[in-house]
Amino acid sequence: MTEFTPQPSCADAHEPNSLNVQDAQQRISKLISPVTAWKQCPLRDALGHILHQAIISPIHVPPHNNSAMDGYAIHGSDINGESFTVKQIGTAFAGQPFNGEIKPGECIRIMTGAVMPTDCDTVIMQEHVATDDSAITIHGKHQTGQNVRYAGEDLKTGEAVLPEGHKITPADLGLIASLGMGEITVKRKLRVAFFSTGDELRSIGETLEEGQIYDSNRYTLYGMLKRLDVEILDMGVVPDQKQALRDVLQLASEQADVVLTSGGVSVGDADYVKEILAEIGQVDFWKIAMKPGRPLAFGKINDTLFFGLPGNPVSVMVTFYQFVSPAIQQLSGQSYQARQLMQVPCVSTIRKRPGRFEFQRGILSENKQGQLQVTITGKQGSGILRSMSVANCFILLKEDCDGIQPNTVVTVQPFSGLI
Repeated sequence: MTEFTPQPSCADAHEPNSLNVQDAQQRISKLISPVTAWKQCPLRDALGHILHQAIISPIHVPPHNNSAMDGYAIHGSDINGESFTVKQIGTAFAGQPFNGEIKPGECIRIMTGAVMPTDCDTVIMQEHVATDDSAITIHGKHQTGQNVRYAGEDLKTGEAVLPEGHKITPADLGLIASLGMGEITVKRKLRVAFFSTGDELRSIGETLEEGQIYDSNRYTLYGMLKRLDVEILDMGVVPDQKQALRDVLQLASEQADVVLTSGGVSVGDADYVKEILAEIGQVDFWKIAMKPGRPLAFGKINDTLFFGLPGNPVSVMVTFYQFVSPAIQQLSGQSYQARQLMQVPCVSTIRKRPGRFEFQRGILSENKQGQLQVTITGKQGSGILRSMSVANCFILLKEDCDGIQPNTVVTVQPFSGLI
């Protein structure tokens, strides 16, 4: 009888020759050179783009001293105790300065944003003032210089506003507009191609026959890529045929900066992706000591990055967030964004064997005392996509962890910080 020796598998607590998560992330990062191509972009179209050049302020913001309140502009030297009277001689509106001289003992009515007269240095808010014809009486305690916004208080001429590699946010659009800039220089958007592999996959609208399933991974990948603001090339479902896979991989690598596949990177008889990649490109690694998501192929086809993601739906999302998303951000030229991690008590019992880093799906919430806590979503199988749908965080369990008892403090990675 021939002796049987089991081969390492994804069911093992640890598999030889597999990288740990951190080493895999570092190896990916070392192979990436950010794009250098750039373009001029109208400000209104710049949301989500990456700055190619730093923004330097050409002016003071605000450009002049102005009132922070609706009220009255006075000489600070006129402040006298908790009740004093001055004479009103005019009014300044935003965009319509008062141009006359204001002597001590006089004031003007001034609106929020209006230019401060050079004679005045203090604004009294209107709620502290009693009016009587042209005279006003000011009540309460006041200080010289109050309620005035000074020229350059926000930004000064020549000051660095936003650095190269910064991703433009809605607040940035307003900030840049305040400088009077209608165009900025941004890096070109990345092109990402993706497809699913598997003879069992069918597209929405097709009738399922025995043994077939609908392809959900392409929709999940599309959604995650959409939030990264890249140009997306959906290349559909490719059957488990070596030549068909080779042709699509070659075509995708010629059209995109990054190619993603889901499925076909394990060790099954019809799992050709890793084999083809070794023939037309290079494979850097394909096994990671993590759960879910052990079979992850990474390499290059010419200058195009390639990620062969697992076929199980949860594994696709975990590996995308932990490896693909940071790589796309780095390739796009975006400056490094540290992932948010939190230390939170876990109220669930979690079973785990030492050996692999695990990304359990969790629900971060507040208890009755208003304190944060986390629970697992239930069953953690890599095919249970609902565990990602109801979750709002990952519970990170290191390789040496042998399980979690209730009320143990764990490390949590909120989903909101993953894009």
